[in-house]
Amino acid sequence: MTTVTISPSNSHPSPFAKRSPEALLPTETLMTDFKDDVAKVNGQHGDSGEYVTGIKLASVVASVALACFLLLLDTMVVSTAIPRITDAFNSLPDVGWYASAYLFGSAAPQPLTGKVYTHFNTKWSFLTFFGIFELGSILCGAAVSSDMLIIGRAVAGVGASGIINGAITIISACAPFEKRPGFYINLPLGAFTAAVILFVHIPEQTTKLKPFVVFSRLHHYLDLVGFALFAPAVLQLLLALQYGASKYTWGSSTVIGLFVGSGVTFIAWLVWNRRKGDDALLPHSMIKQRVVWASGLYQAILFSGIYGATFFLPIYFQAINNVTAILSGVYLLPTILPQILVAGVSGVLLQKIGFVVPLAIIGTVLLALGSGLYSLLQPGSPTGHWIGFQILAGVGSGLCMQLAIMSIQAAISPELLAAGMALVIFAQTLGPALVLVVCNVIFDSSLEALLHDKVPHMDPTAVIRAGATGFRAIVDPDDLPNVLDAYADSIDRVFYFVAGVAATGIFVLWGMGWHDLRVERKNIVPEDGDIPCEKTRESS
Repeated sequence: MTTVTISPSNSHPSPFAKRSPEALLPTETLMTDFKDDVAKVNGQHGDSGEYVTGIKLASVVASVALACFLLLLDTMVVSTAIPRITDAFNSLPDVGWYASAYLFGSAAPQPLTGKVYTHFNTKWSFLTFFGIFELGSILCGAAVSSDMLIIGRAVAGVGASGIINGAITIISACAPFEKRPGFYINLPLGAFTAAVILFVHIPEQTTKLKPFVVFSRLHHYLDLVGFALFAPAVLQLLLALQYGASKYTWGSSTVIGLFVGSGVTFIAWLVWNRRKGDDALLPHSMIKQRVVWASGLYQAILFSGIYGATFFLPIYFQAINNVTAILSGVYLLPTILPQILVAGVSGVLLQKIGFVVPLAIIGTVLLALGSGLYSLLQPGSPTGHWIGFQILAGVGSGLCMQLAIMSIQAAISPELLAAGMALVIFAQTLGPALVLVVCNVIFDSSLEALLHDKVPHMDPTAVIRAGATGFRAIVDPDDLPNVLDAYADSIDRVFYFVAGVAATGIFVLWGMGWHDLRVERKNIVPEDGDIPCEKTRESS
């Protein structure tokens, strides 16, 4: 066994290194105060190095996995129910919103959840977000209009934003790094619920101030100003994309104003985020690291490819093959089962080969290939086609699902772990939110144009408003084959776009780096206040 100790380079001074008050920039003053406060708490309580073991660890992992499974189930249920929802509410143009409202609700607060888990108790933060998610589910279940459903989806998304980040933070706190890969499989292992978390002590791996101390300076610790700039920038962009394809024209003052407003607000957020430094919504020293932004971008691309198929395959099954919503959900199993199984296998492979890039290459190619093959689906396509295409894409996506998370965990310090996880999860929700809006734009515009061409004597607006399955009730049987062709070709164009998005991952994955995950990483907190350096111990 050999031991190597890496110290911070003098040529790159740590942003946390102690300096005289005169040498501090104005934006660094608050961070220094926070470090001093934490130092006082450290002096009283010391650093936590405890982990959860035995039946408690099994209970926590199963409960967290079940919570994540509920998110997966929510996505599957909504995606398969969308065609019938469009019938009930006459809202086919709102298909993009049913997905994007949830993803926006999850993406916009995501950087904020990293701050919440950094400064507040992990267990209670997780349970709070879980409660918000359940509230959103209640609103969706009670929805009597398309608008109410969209609001419920947004509320559920806000809850989901903290569940995934909290799940990863909890597992990181309960198990040492080398034992974590196998825990990221979202399997319903038992009849555990989030209530189990309530009765298990979740160790805090970094010292946190008392809640009343954080509340007294909440706007600084959580960077609420940054959040107030960031969330509207994302929302304006989503509204511009959605309105440009449905409610207004692309050249309208409303759409142009939303695009301009989004850009200006985003630039203002970038300036503010840089000014706040390491106390910002996304710590500046973290997002400067190549592995961090590359992992986030890769995760956005990966999940955009996954969500594109998840939300438009059910439309193919129900609109073209005329199957029920339940059966269309069953038809998605060739995607879901390989994802779950291969995600577990990828954890084992990571422990063997130690590097994420080789697995990312294979998985990205398979996902892009499977997504492209979806475009071959037409009315009457053999069952073996859509099963085989899904298996191919499911294996590819399952192989890649946890790679970005593992890459960041191997590269950043525990102090930035919650913020790093928030960035990755933010990317994997914002990316699909934007891509699904574009997918909906492609689908709506293509369907209207193709209906004009294939059945010129019919009103395309009436067919679209009837819903993804309700159109059969108003279409003459002689015209039905042409309408089905228009639907199939429109969905195929969506899959062309999704395949292209998935393929771009091959250019980004190299940035995740070549960190050997087989190396045990231990953190040492120097007495001089520098960023924790790493001590690695590698088996010879």
